[in-house]
Amino acid sequence: MNVTGSFLIGFLAEFIMHKMGASPEMRVFLVTGVLGGGLHDVLGLFARRDRPSRTRADDEWPRLYRGERRSFDTCRVRRAGPDARNGLKPAFKEKKADFCKMAGIEHRQVDSDEAGMRLDRWFKVHFPGLGFGPLQKLLRSGQIRVDGARAKSDTRIQPGQTIRIPPLGVDPKEAKSGPIGGRDLRQSPDGELLSRMVLHEDAKVIVLNKPAGLAVQGGSGVNRHIDKMLEAWTSQKGEKPRLVHRLDRDTSGVLVVARTRGAAQQLTAAFRERDTKKTYWALVRGVPRKREDKISTWLVKEPTPDGDRVRIAKHGEDGADHAISYYRIVEQAGQNLAWLEMEPYTGRTHQLRVHAAHIGHPIIGDPKYFEADVNWTFPGGMQNRLHLHARHIDIPHPNGGRLKITAPLPQHMVQSWNLLGFDENAAGEEE
Repeated sequence: MNVTGSFLIGFLAEFIMHKMGASPEMRVFLVTGVLGGGLHDVLGLFARRDRPSRTRADDEWPRLYRGERRSFDTCRVRRAGPDARNGLKPAFKEKKADFCKMAGIEHRQVDSDEAGMRLDRWFKVHFPGLGFGPLQKLLRSGQIRVDGARAKSDTRIQPGQTIRIPPLGVDPKEAKSGPIGGRDLRQSPDGELLSRMVLHEDAKVIVLNKPAGLAVQGGSGVNRHIDKMLEAWTSQKGEKPRLVHRLDRDTSGVLVVARTRGAAQQLTAAFRERDTKKTYWALVRGVPRKREDKISTWLVKEPTPDGDRVRIAKHGEDGADHAISYYRIVEQAGQNLAWLEMEPYTGRTHQLRVHAAHIGHPIIGDPKYFEADVNWTFPGGMQNRLHLHARHIDIPHPNGGRLKITAPLPQHMVQSWNLLGFDENAAGEEE
């Protein structure tokens, strides 16, 4: 290196070290090294420039991560017991907590009202934007833990337990966009689809908001149904949730499922003994003459090429069952359409649909029992789908008290209610 080059490099190095706040001794040593042609020494000094002396805690801190690496649970801070039980000094625990914040890892305690809830359902409640597939991947890789231990989607959580939550990349308050559509019914995994239907869940009972178009049980031409889908929620003991009643395939709304055999027996008995109150909303053609009334008939079910069909029968007719329904008019759109609140006292197949047609006001979109009047045209802007929704249920809970659940309207009925200017609050529902 020539003299001019050495002086230029030395001047530049002196300027840089001045800006970096190097000590006078280091700056002299640096310039001397450059002027002597020792460029290698300059680079070495940059690599070994002044830094604070290392403490023992700093030396031991990397080992903390090495010791915890196998469990990927470095950020768990124990909730009870002195620091000595953890084998960690307070300084180390503080550093772990700081690392958790930087890594975006969160810990939450299970609340008392979440006792017995499945872990995948807990994530559905708190992080509705997290899909079924990504959740399973996090569980399999051990990034989600309960009290520091690996967990599965069907793990039952208990109050006071701590759930480790890695960065999820979703807004905890952001629900999965859009209603359950036809593509979801065909393609979504069973567990994910069921999770999106849940209205209520505890250790004994699950209440779903069944979408229209999804069968409850199997039958001719049925490829997918809820009874089969519930296998995705089979417990570690091999117990699958049980249906305790059913809804028609095209009817949407509240569907009660029992978690255990004992709960199923109690809930089934409540339906059999009519200790339940079920409320349906329906949109019918025309307006009934009476604002509210009781409908009492005999019904008989007959097989047809298009499936079972129910008709009005005479008392004493072979195979006929007595059926009683109640209705009241909530709102009406002129004389063309009426919103009815209906309550079935008995639970016969297609009972409300047949009774509505029997009084001359069939339910809009009913493929089996709707008969159009020659002077009546289907309203524009509405979907030609069954407008019957199981809105509310009041049923004894197996643990005591009563369970009251309301299901929001399906999208096609929301569209019709908006078109007609109906106010959902007009029904004056019981809370």
